[in-house]
Amino acid sequence: QVQLVESGGGLVQPGGSLRLTCEASASIFWLYTFRWYRQAPGKEREWVARIHSSADTDYADSVKGRFTISKDDAKNTVYLQMNSLKPEDTGVYYCNIQGSSYWGKGTLVTVSS
Repeated sequence: QVQLVESGGGLVQPGGSLRLTCEASASIFWLYTFRWYRQAPGKEREWVARIHSSADTDYADSVKGRFTISKDDAKNTVYLQMNSLKPEDTGVYYCNIQGSSYWGKGTLVTVSS
């Protein structure tokens, strides 16, 4: 059983930054592709970013150039650095292992003045 725990959310003003963290209990962490998703109030969950085992990354067009996904295999941790935040980035952010049913409980990000 793999556990994913997100943290780092909070309230930030437009234009501000936050760094989210996803800690995984997986013993072969480095083999997995990890994804960040988000869900805004009243909307469906949407994919945000992905990092492959090779450390190659992909981003949704809505966050490209503003968000950066990274990982530390030694710490079993995935990060999402979010810069130039906009009100439309508000939502609960979730970590997921691609191809699995493993999800964290999420961390809330609110971008508001």
